[in-house]
Amino acid sequence: MNKALLTTISSLALATLAFGSSLPRSSVVGEYVEARTADVYTGACFANSEVNLVGDLAVFGWRVTKGSWQGVNLDGLSVVGAVKASATLGDRFNVAFPVKSILIIDERATPEQGLALKSFAQRMSKDLLQDVVRVYRQPISLTFEGGNMHTAAATLVAGTLAKIQTRAIAEGDHICHNEETWYEPLTDLNHAMPAFALANEYRGEGLNNTWSSPYKRSAFVGSFDYRD
Repeated sequence: MNKALLTTISSLALATLAFGSSLPRSSVVGEYVEARTADVYTGACFANSEVNLVGDLAVFGWRVTKGSWQGVNLDGLSVVGAVKASATLGDRFNVAFPVKSILIIDERATPEQGLALKSFAQRMSKDLLQDVVRVYRQPISLTFEGGNMHTAAATLVAGTLAKIQTRAIAEGDHICHNEETWYEPLTDLNHAMPAFALANEYRGEGLNNTWSSPYKRSAFVGSFDYRD
């Protein structure tokens, strides 16, 4: 390799590094909840009875307690996704893609914040929100009650479109007494706990499907802390 070519390659590499270092950095912390149409905390017999029959639908939402995404402040704002997959989400032996999704953006967000919330949700959702067929703006409320994630009860309301309500899993929820966290959360979290879904609803358009799937061990509550 001649000296001129080496110089060109080095210059391109330095330019790429300089461009990357000039991009606004992201740092966001907050709370998360999700609910699916299949048990996530369950035993093998129950999981096998549901796989590829249910669990292809889910609602999930994030509330940014504090932070910014690519230089845009998102303090106190929320974003919600709902998805219709091609198979049971999280199944280790089958691919759930293609996945169609809708996004619900906090109505308090400015246009710039709305774009940042969309980018944030797409980054956090492990490609589940790449094919967004519809975007809504709605009032969103995500609240947690309880001292910690082990006992937390979460309520997510996204306008008239989506709702999740959870409570901690209790002894009476153990049916076969060998339950475990069968599926992982649909997003990267620094702490997560499976939970019992008292409500899991999506009533909007865009997915050719609406649902209400309450009273299942089908939820996760958690917290996130993303920094780049």
